[in-house]
Amino acid sequence: MSEHSLPSRAADVPASRKDDQEKIKTNRLAQKNRRKYFLQKFTPEIRKALLKMPLQIFMMTVCLMIPSIFGNYSFAGSVPEVEKKSAPSSPQRLYDQSRALTKNHELLKAQEILQKILDDDPDFENIEAVQKDLQALNLGIILSDVPIPQTIIYKVRPRDTLIKLARKFHTTVEVIQKRNHLDSDMIRNGQKLSIYNSPFNILIDKSDNILMLKNGERILKVYPVATGKETTTTPIGEFTIKDRLVDPVWFHHGSVVPPGTPKNFLGTRWLGFNLPKYGIHGTVQPELIGKSVSGGCVRMRNSDVEELYTLIPEGTKVIIKE
Repeated sequence: MSEHSLPSRAADVPASRKDDQEKIKTNRLAQKNRRKYFLQKFTPEIRKALLKMPLQIFMMTVCLMIPSIFGNYSFAGSVPEVEKKSAPSSPQRLYDQSRALTKNHELLKAQEILQKILDDDPDFENIEAVQKDLQALNLGIILSDVPIPQTIIYKVRPRDTLIKLARKFHTTVEVIQKRNHLDSDMIRNGQKLSIYNSPFNILIDKSDNILMLKNGERILKVYPVATGKETTTTPIGEFTIKDRLVDPVWFHHGSVVPPGTPKNFLGTRWLGFNLPKYGIHGTVQPELIGKSVSGGCVRMRNSDVEELYTLIPEGTKVIIKE
Protein backbone atom coordinates (compact mmCIF):
# COMPACT_ATOMS: atom_id res chain seq x y z
CA MET A 1 0.00 0.00 0.00
CA SER A 2 1.33 3.44 -0.94
CA GLU A 3 1.78 6.27 1.49
CA HIS A 4 -1.37 7.86 0.02
CA SER A 5 -3.51 4.82 0.71
CA LEU A 6 -6.37 5.07 3.23
CA PRO A 7 -5.41 4.27 6.85
CA SER A 8 -6.78 1.15 8.52
CA ARG A 9 -10.25 1.30 10.06
CA ALA A 10 -8.81 1.19 13.57
CA ALA A 11 -6.57 4.14 12.82
CA ASP A 12 -9.59 6.08 11.54
CA VAL A 13 -11.03 6.22 15.06
CA PRO A 14 -9.89 9.23 17.11
CA ALA A 15 -8.00 8.44 20.34
CA SER A 16 -10.73 9.95 22.54
CA ARG A 17 -13.35 7.74 20.94
CA LYS A 18 -11.12 4.70 21.55
CA ASP A 19 -11.02 5.60 25.23
CA ASP A 20 -14.80 5.92 25.33
CA GLN A 21 -15.21 2.51 23.76
CA GLU A 22 -12.85 0.97 26.29
CA LYS A 23 -14.81 2.55 29.15
CA ILE A 24 -18.06 1.18 27.74
CA LYS A 25 -16.56 -2.32 27.54
CA THR A 26 -15.24 -2.04 31.10
CA ASN A 27 -18.58 -0.84 32.43
CA ARG A 28 -20.47 -3.62 30.66
CA LEU A 29 -18.08 -6.19 32.11
CA ALA A 30 -18.50 -4.68 35.57
CA GLN A 31 -22.29 -4.78 35.21
CA LYS A 32 -22.14 -8.44 34.21
CA ASN A 33 -19.96 -9.24 37.19
CA ARG A 34 -22.32 -7.40 39.51
CA ARG A 35 -25.24 -9.21 37.94
CA LYS A 36 -23.51 -12.55 38.48
CA TYR A 37 -22.82 -11.64 42.13
CA PHE A 38 -26.42 -10.63 42.81
CA LEU A 39 -27.85 -13.69 41.10
CA GLN A 40 -26.00 -15.93 43.56
CA LYS A 41 -28.13 -14.48 46.34
CA PHE A 42 -31.45 -15.69 44.93
CA THR A 43 -33.29 -18.95 44.51
CA PRO A 44 -33.23 -20.57 41.03
CA GLU A 45 -36.82 -19.44 40.30
CA ILE A 46 -36.07 -15.78 41.07
CA ARG A 47 -32.76 -16.05 39.21
CA LYS A 48 -34.56 -17.15 36.02
CA ALA A 49 -36.97 -14.24 36.26
CA LEU A 50 -34.16 -11.75 36.75
CA LEU A 51 -32.17 -13.15 33.82
CA LYS A 52 -35.08 -12.41 31.47
CA MET A 53 -35.00 -8.72 32.38
CA PRO A 54 -33.04 -6.20 30.37
CA LEU A 55 -29.82 -5.30 32.19
CA GLN A 56 -30.90 -1.79 33.21
CA ILE A 57 -34.25 -2.96 34.61
CA PHE A 58 -32.43 -5.77 36.39
CA MET A 59 -30.09 -3.30 38.09
CA MET A 60 -32.96 -1.00 39.09
CA THR A 61 -34.83 -3.97 40.60
CA VAL A 62 -31.80 -5.04 42.59
CA CYS A 63 -31.23 -1.48 43.83
CA LEU A 64 -34.63 -1.58 45.49
CA MET A 65 -33.71 -4.81 47.22
CA ILE A 66 -30.26 -3.73 48.44
CA PRO A 67 -31.19 -2.23 51.84
CA SER A 68 -32.93 -5.37 53.08
CA ILE A 69 -30.64 -7.96 51.48
CA PHE A 70 -27.14 -6.67 50.88
CA GLY A 71 -26.56 -3.80 53.30
CA ASN A 72 -24.03 -1.26 52.07
CA TYR A 73 -23.10 -1.69 48.41
CA SER A 74 -21.17 0.41 45.96
CA PHE A 75 -21.78 0.40 42.21
CA ALA A 76 -18.34 1.84 41.57
CA GLY A 77 -16.72 -1.56 41.15
CA SER A 78 -17.50 -5.09 40.11
CA VAL A 79 -17.86 -6.46 43.65
CA PRO A 80 -19.57 -5.13 46.72
CA GLU A 81 -17.46 -3.01 48.98
CA VAL A 82 -16.79 -4.49 52.35
CA GLU A 83 -18.29 -2.22 54.95
CA LYS A 84 -15.46 -0.09 56.18
CA LYS A 85 -14.65 -0.36 59.85
CA SER A 86 -14.67 2.98 61.49
CA ALA A 87 -11.31 4.12 62.73
CA PRO A 88 -10.79 3.66 66.45
CA SER A 89 -12.09 6.65 68.34
CA SER A 90 -9.42 8.91 69.76
CA PRO A 91 -9.01 9.00 73.55
CA GLN A 92 -10.25 12.59 73.58
CA ARG A 93 -13.39 11.67 71.66
CA LEU A 94 -14.04 8.79 74.05
CA TYR A 95 -13.45 11.05 77.03
CA ASP A 96 -15.93 13.62 75.71
CA GLN A 97 -18.41 10.80 75.13
CA SER A 98 -18.01 9.59 78.72
CA ARG A 99 -18.70 13.06 80.09
CA ALA A 100 -21.85 13.36 78.00
CA LEU A 101 -23.00 9.94 79.24
CA THR A 102 -22.36 10.98 82.82
CA LYS A 103 -24.50 14.08 82.34
CA ASN A 104 -27.27 11.85 81.01
CA HIS A 105 -26.91 9.59 84.09
CA GLU A 106 -25.71 6.66 81.99
CA LEU A 107 -23.08 5.94 84.60
CA LEU A 108 -22.15 2.36 83.76
CA LYS A 109 -21.50 3.19 80.09
CA ALA A 110 -19.41 6.19 81.08
CA GLN A 111 -17.47 4.05 83.55
CA GLU A 112 -16.76 1.42 80.89
CA ILE A 113 -15.41 4.02 78.45
CA LEU A 114 -13.17 5.65 81.06
CA GLN A 115 -11.75 2.27 82.05
CA LYS A 116 -11.06 1.53 78.38
CA ILE A 117 -9.11 4.78 77.99
CA LEU A 118 -7.13 4.00 81.12
CA ASP A 119 -6.28 0.50 79.89
CA ASP A 120 -5.63 1.27 76.21
CA ASP A 121 -4.18 4.80 76.27
CA PRO A 122 -2.17 5.33 79.47
CA ASP A 123 -0.16 8.08 77.73
CA PHE A 124 -3.25 10.14 76.87
CA GLU A 125 -2.56 13.78 77.70
CA ASN A 126 -5.67 14.04 79.88
CA ILE A 127 -5.14 10.72 81.65
CA GLU A 128 -5.21 12.36 85.10
CA ALA A 129 -8.66 13.79 84.38
CA VAL A 130 -9.75 10.34 83.18
CA GLN A 131 -8.52 8.77 86.42
CA LYS A 132 -10.23 11.41 88.52
CA ASP A 133 -13.55 11.02 86.69
CA LEU A 134 -13.37 7.22 86.80
CA GLN A 135 -12.73 7.19 90.54
CA ALA A 136 -15.62 9.59 91.13
CA LEU A 137 -17.87 7.35 89.02
CA ASN A 138 -16.74 4.20 90.83
CA LEU A 139 -17.93 5.61 94.14
CA GLY A 140 -20.88 7.47 92.64
CA ILE A 141 -22.30 4.23 91.25
CA ILE A 142 -21.92 2.47 94.60
CA LEU A 143 -23.75 5.32 96.35
CA SER A 144 -26.49 5.52 93.72
CA ASP A 145 -29.47 3.29 92.99
CA VAL A 146 -27.86 1.92 89.81
CA PRO A 147 -28.23 -1.91 89.76
CA ILE A 148 -24.80 -3.59 89.70
CA PRO A 149 -23.65 -7.19 90.32
CA GLN A 150 -22.38 -6.26 93.79
CA THR A 151 -25.87 -5.40 95.01
CA ILE A 152 -28.88 -7.38 96.15
CA ILE A 153 -32.52 -6.46 96.69
CA TYR A 154 -33.53 -7.17 100.27
CA LYS A 155 -37.09 -7.22 101.58
CA VAL A 156 -37.29 -5.74 105.07
CA ARG A 157 -38.52 -8.12 107.76
CA PRO A 158 -39.99 -7.43 111.18
CA ARG A 159 -37.43 -6.11 113.70
CA ASP A 160 -34.94 -5.19 110.96
CA THR A 161 -33.03 -1.96 111.45
CA LEU A 162 -30.46 -0.26 109.23
CA ILE A 163 -27.75 -0.99 111.77
CA LYS A 164 -28.62 -4.70 111.77
CA LEU A 165 -28.71 -4.81 107.97
CA ALA A 166 -25.40 -2.97 107.69
CA ARG A 167 -23.75 -5.52 109.98
CA LYS A 168 -25.40 -8.44 108.22
CA PHE A 169 -24.22 -7.38 104.75
CA HIS A 170 -20.89 -5.87 105.81
CA THR A 171 -21.71 -2.37 104.68
CA THR A 172 -22.58 0.92 106.38
CA VAL A 173 -25.85 2.58 107.27
CA GLU A 174 -24.77 5.54 105.14
CA VAL A 175 -24.37 3.42 101.99
CA ILE A 176 -27.81 1.83 102.46
CA GLN A 177 -29.36 5.26 102.99
CA LYS A 178 -27.74 6.77 99.92
CA ARG A 179 -28.58 3.84 97.62
CA ASN A 180 -32.22 4.00 98.69
CA HIS A 181 -32.68 7.77 99.08
CA LEU A 182 -33.49 7.45 102.78
CA ASP A 183 -33.57 10.65 104.82
CA SER A 184 -33.70 8.85 108.17
CA ASP A 185 -33.03 5.51 109.86
CA MET A 186 -36.69 4.49 109.59
CA ILE A 187 -37.55 1.47 107.42
CA ARG A 188 -40.83 -0.44 107.20
CA ASN A 189 -41.73 -4.09 107.04
CA GLY A 190 -41.91 -5.32 103.43
CA GLN A 191 -39.88 -2.41 102.07
CA LYS A 192 -37.41 -3.40 99.35
CA LEU A 193 -33.86 -2.07 99.74
CA SER A 194 -30.93 -2.10 97.34
CA ILE A 195 -27.90 -3.18 99.37
CA TYR A 196 -24.25 -3.14 98.35
CA ASN A 197 -22.78 -6.29 99.85
CA SER A 198 -19.30 -6.66 98.36
CA PRO A 199 -16.62 -6.00 101.00
CA PHE A 200 -14.02 -3.28 100.57
CA ASN A 201 -10.39 -3.54 101.56
CA ILE A 202 -7.70 -0.91 102.00
CA LEU A 203 -4.05 -0.92 100.92
CA ILE A 204 -1.73 1.80 102.25
CA ASP A 205 1.63 2.29 100.54
CA LYS A 206 4.00 4.22 102.81
CA SER A 207 6.62 4.73 100.10
CA ASP A 208 4.19 6.75 97.98
CA ASN A 209 1.97 7.96 100.83
CA ILE A 210 -1.20 6.77 99.16
CA LEU A 211 -4.27 4.86 100.34
CA MET A 212 -6.04 2.61 97.85
CA LEU A 213 -9.69 1.76 98.38
CA LYS A 214 -10.31 -1.61 96.74
CA ASN A 215 -13.09 -4.07 96.02
CA GLY A 216 -11.27 -7.38 95.75
CA GLU A 217 -8.30 -6.60 93.51
CA ARG A 218 -10.02 -3.73 91.76
CA ILE A 219 -8.85 -0.26 92.79
CA LEU A 220 -11.83 2.05 93.18
CA LYS A 221 -10.05 5.19 94.33
CA VAL A 222 -6.61 6.37 95.37
CA TYR A 223 -6.20 8.98 98.11
CA PRO A 224 -3.08 10.92 99.15
CA VAL A 225 -2.21 10.47 102.83
CA ALA A 226 0.38 11.40 105.39
CA THR A 227 2.12 8.61 107.31
CA GLY A 228 4.46 8.46 110.28
CA LYS A 229 7.83 10.12 110.41
CA GLU A 230 11.01 8.12 110.98
CA THR A 231 10.86 8.30 114.78
CA THR A 232 7.13 7.51 114.97
CA THR A 233 6.73 5.26 111.96
CA THR A 234 3.39 3.86 110.79
CA PRO A 235 3.30 0.12 111.53
CA ILE A 236 3.26 -2.30 108.61
CA GLY A 237 1.13 -5.44 108.46
CA GLU A 238 -2.51 -6.46 108.25
CA PHE A 239 -5.14 -4.85 110.46
CA THR A 240 -8.90 -4.42 110.63
CA ILE A 241 -11.10 -1.40 111.29
CA LYS A 242 -12.28 -1.78 114.87
CA ASP A 243 -14.20 1.44 115.50
CA ARG A 244 -15.62 4.41 113.62
CA LEU A 245 -16.14 7.86 115.11
CA VAL A 246 -17.56 11.16 113.89
CA ASP A 247 -15.84 14.31 115.25
CA PRO A 248 -13.55 12.33 117.55
CA VAL A 249 -12.20 13.66 120.84
CA TRP A 250 -8.40 13.46 121.05
CA PHE A 251 -6.90 12.17 124.25
CA HIS A 252 -3.33 13.45 124.12
CA HIS A 253 -0.77 13.17 126.94
CA GLY A 254 -3.46 13.16 129.60
CA SER A 255 -5.42 16.07 128.14
CA VAL A 256 -8.78 16.01 126.38
CA VAL A 257 -8.82 17.94 123.10
CA PRO A 258 -12.40 18.55 121.89
CA PRO A 259 -13.36 18.09 118.23
CA GLY A 260 -13.31 21.03 115.88
CA THR A 261 -10.41 22.81 117.59
CA PRO A 262 -7.06 23.60 115.91
CA LYS A 263 -5.19 21.42 118.41
CA ASN A 264 -7.27 18.32 117.65
CA PHE A 265 -5.12 16.60 115.02
CA LEU A 266 -7.74 13.89 114.38
CA GLY A 267 -9.90 16.07 112.16
CA THR A 268 -13.51 15.11 111.48
CA ARG A 269 -13.40 11.28 111.36
CA TRP A 270 -11.63 8.36 113.04
CA LEU A 271 -11.30 4.81 111.68
CA GLY A 272 -9.42 2.96 114.39
CA PHE A 273 -7.34 -0.19 113.84
CA ASN A 274 -7.39 -3.26 116.03
CA LEU A 275 -3.93 -2.03 117.05
CA PRO A 276 -4.49 0.42 119.95
CA LYS A 277 -3.79 4.12 119.30
CA TYR A 278 -3.43 3.66 115.53
CA GLY A 279 -5.89 4.38 112.79
CA ILE A 280 -6.94 6.54 109.83
CA HIS A 281 -8.19 10.04 110.60
CA GLY A 282 -8.61 13.56 109.28
CA THR A 283 -6.28 16.49 109.79
CA VAL A 284 -6.01 20.15 110.69
CA GLN A 285 -2.89 20.43 108.51
CA PRO A 286 -3.96 19.51 104.96
CA GLU A 287 -0.80 21.05 103.56
CA LEU A 288 1.20 18.13 105.03
CA ILE A 289 -0.77 15.44 103.20
CA GLY A 290 1.60 13.41 101.03
CA LYS A 291 4.46 13.60 103.53
CA SER A 292 5.81 11.37 106.29
CA VAL A 293 5.12 13.61 109.27
CA SER A 294 2.54 11.97 111.56
CA GLY A 295 2.88 10.35 114.94
CA GLY A 296 2.22 6.94 113.37
CA CYS A 297 -1.41 7.21 112.23
CA VAL A 298 -2.56 7.67 108.65
CA ARG A 299 -3.85 11.18 108.01
CA MET A 300 -6.24 12.17 105.23
CA ARG A 301 -7.85 15.38 104.13
CA ASN A 302 -11.10 15.80 106.04
CA SER A 303 -13.20 15.59 102.87
CA ASP A 304 -11.45 12.35 101.89
CA VAL A 305 -11.74 10.66 105.27
CA GLU A 306 -15.42 11.62 105.44
CA GLU A 307 -15.96 9.93 102.08
CA LEU A 308 -14.03 6.85 103.20
CA TYR A 309 -15.96 6.76 106.49
CA THR A 310 -19.23 6.60 104.54
CA LEU A 311 -18.10 3.43 102.77
CA ILE A 312 -15.99 1.53 105.28
CA PRO A 313 -17.68 -0.60 107.97
CA GLU A 314 -16.09 -2.12 111.03
CA GLY A 315 -14.18 -5.28 110.18
CA THR A 316 -12.72 -3.92 106.92
CA LYS A 317 -9.24 -5.32 106.22
CA VAL A 318 -6.35 -2.84 106.04
CA ILE A 319 -2.88 -3.74 104.73
CA ILE A 320 0.01 -1.32 105.26
CA LYS A 321 3.24 -1.88 103.36
CA GLU A 322 6.55 -0.04 103.14
